[in-house]
Amino acid sequence: MAKRERVMRMSVEQPLWRALTGYRVLTMLYAVGLFATAYDEFTRPWVAVAYFAVLCAWTLATLPRVANAARCTKRFLAADLTIAVTGILLTPVADAHERVQAGGPTLPSIWTAGAVLAFAIKGGWRWAALASGLVAVANLVERGSPARDTVHNVILVCIASVAIGYVVEVARASERTLARALEIEAATRERERLARDIHDSVLQVLAMVQRRGAVLGGEAAELGRMAGEQEVALRTLVSGGLVPVSRVSEDAAEGALVRAVEEEPEPSDPVDLRALLAPYAGALVSLAEPGAPVPLAPAAAREVAAAVGAALDNVRRHAGQDARAWILVEDEPDEVIVTVRDDGPGIPEGRLVQAEGEGRLGVALSIRGRLRDLGGSAELISVPGQGTEVELKVPKDVTDTRGKAEQR
Repeated sequence: MAKRERVMRMSVEQPLWRALTGYRVLTMLYAVGLFATAYDEFTRPWVAVAYFAVLCAWTLATLPRVANAARCTKRFLAADLTIAVTGILLTPVADAHERVQAGGPTLPSIWTAGAVLAFAIKGGWRWAALASGLVAVANLVERGSPARDTVHNVILVCIASVAIGYVVEVARASERTLARALEIEAATRERERLARDIHDSVLQVLAMVQRRGAVLGGEAAELGRMAGEQEVALRTLVSGGLVPVSRVSEDAAEGALVRAVEEEPEPSDPVDLRALLAPYAGALVSLAEPGAPVPLAPAAAREVAAAVGAALDNVRRHAGQDARAWILVEDEPDEVIVTVRDDGPGIPEGRLVQAEGEGRLGVALSIRGRLRDLGGSAELISVPGQGTEVELKVPKDVTDTRGKAEQR
């Protein structure tokens, strides 16, 4: 089946940048409105008019700069903060002395907080602390003394910006952790799929070569020994495997990158499960099935058939070549149940756990793993001396572990 690579960028910062863009525009209008309502009280209104002309032009022209972290460069941040600080220092020049001493607003007013918040979102709490410190100094110079309302506003801006900067840093760390977890999940799922396929083919052949070589003796015994060594090495590889290093963008502020290999969607027309199970019937394997078709999504039907094949392989391998097996297919309203039963000696208690520890993952991956990925289940019942029964259940509306629904 064709595969494609899907690239996802995970960033909780983008909503913050969009909010900052709107904040800058609204606070620009607010500052201009404050000036317009108190125009007659300014001693040098032309200074304020000149400043607001620059502020409006700068705010509107630089909206793309605060659209994302990549465009918000250090030079832009420095220039933006310079305009805010300049407006604060020009307030005593443009406004009446009495209004300044009475705690009147500075020329940029709350627009200044937008410049500080840009530092916080871009660089974290340390950058926010630096920017808010410079704004605090400018406010103290503008008032000439640390008045109560000035100190209150400075502390408020400082705390808010530092808190937002800290939250942004935590969010970035969380993004990287989540990206790593998603890649580990994807790698584990792919490793299990490969392990199932390898168990159904290569490992079975190697095990057979090892057994036959030991029976034949001579050079065949040596080949069998080598095949056994390769079987052990391959089992160790597929049960462990490597997990790729988590990928992050060059600029941490842009968020983490996750690359996942996905299978291309295939036609969703259901297939008759009976047709896939029919080849397993034979002299030693009896198949009991409904008289009507048993429709399942193609991928689900193939996985169920492969799980049945793995169960029959276990019968031949552990119960002997002469062991009989029975396959029962039940078509329920919401699920399909396939039962595989044999008349072998059964499985000793604790043998499955021991097999998984040795890297023999036939039941864990080829059977249970397949049904788990389909949202179903696989139950194994074995009584020593009375054979083994494997019951496979798969819902008709199959939802795999990646959250994609296959239509009935």
